[in-house]
Amino acid sequence: MATGLSLDLLKMGQKPKVAVQKSAQAVDAREAKILVTASAAEAIKAELAKRETSHAGSGFRVGVKAGGCSGLSYTMAYEDHPRADDKGVEKDGAKVFCDPKSHVYLAGTELDFVRTLMKTGFEFRNPQQKSACGCGDSFTI
Repeated sequence: MATGLSLDLLKMGQKPKVAVQKSAQAVDAREAKILVTASAAEAIKAELAKRETSHAGSGFRVGVKAGGCSGLSYTMAYEDHPRADDKGVEKDGAKVFCDPKSHVYLAGTELDFVRTLMKTGFEFRNPQQKSACGCGDSFTI
């Protein structure tokens, strides 16, 4: 979101008028699907293969819940059955489920699996995210 503010009005003590423009990218992001990288798909399939209850319909659930120091936190869980109203995506045989309420916050997000010296695990790259806490576990939209 872009905002415009006149510095001349601030100097004169007048209440500024803020012009708000929605970017086309932000609007399109809410309609977009969750993107899954090849490394995330491989990690999901590897973990599902280790579970005794896994079957062809099993997948990885992503979501958002209220909490954390920035207001919202990502959630992740392996699940054997999608819900009737789930929005889903499949990449290289790995299924990812997301409930409709969480999808509003996750639309356009890229789910990746990273291996670095400091971290091994899933990572969300969310184009709607405005800020995050220092530890990276929570975020704001």
